[in-house]
Amino acid sequence: MFRRAEIGFHEVEVAENLWAISIDPDHSIREYLLLQLKVRAMRDMLVRSRIFNYLAAATPGLKELVTIGKIWELAQPDRKVKKAQEYDLVIVDAPATGHGIGFLQTPRTFAGIAKVGPIHSQARELDRFITDHATTGVAIVSLPEEMPVNESASLEQSLTEDIGMTVDRVYMNALYPERFSKGDASELERALEQAEGPAMAAVRAALSEHRRCRSQRAQLSRLKRAVSSPVKTLPFIFRPTLDVPSLERLAGALV
Repeated sequence: MFRRAEIGFHEVEVAENLWAISIDPDHSIREYLLLQLKVRAMRDMLVRSRIFNYLAAATPGLKELVTIGKIWELAQPDRKVKKAQEYDLVIVDAPATGHGIGFLQTPRTFAGIAKVGPIHSQARELDRFITDHATTGVAIVSLPEEMPVNESASLEQSLTEDIGMTVDRVYMNALYPERFSKGDASELERALEQAEGPAMAAVRAALSEHRRCRSQRAQLSRLKRAVSSPVKTLPFIFRPTLDVPSLERLAGALV
């Protein structure tokens, strides 16, 4: 979208004041070890160790923990990584609903398992970070369909009650515009009886969009009743692929 090469584990500037990173858990483990051991040779020796790799792979939640740890590191005003950027805001595209809940519960789980030591204190710090509304909030993105609305309501409840996070907004994404009134639709229905050829196809398309729009508005009403957080809407972008102008339009809708 930004005409850049693939985004990897290193922070890349994709536009003015906009940086991106793809957090790889294996790279996160290596970086964490280096920050803990301070000596790169010791880190490299441990990473190359077959036993360590087996233990890391066999430890449930370890990759999720170091991933959240990297997110925490990115958001610090005093970065741990040398010559790293300092950011005003870090936006995380989190895993989907089911995996996302387990992902965000990882720090608390590790803090409960490791009763003492650096892992315990670091896991507790991560849990405090993601549950403190002064530092972290959640935006849930839904779609105007029955299952996404149900999932969004369930996700809000799990985030607030099970994890203790704050949901700032719920966004209903890809909402069709209301082009036709009920009266317009009635006229289109009558016109369909007499239309032929391309005109018939155009009328059918208009009626199909009108019905889709009504269905979406019904789901929007369901979403507002189902969640306690404020609900905002984002328009459907009628383009084959999203581009930067499309993002700017969505950003304008957010503002």
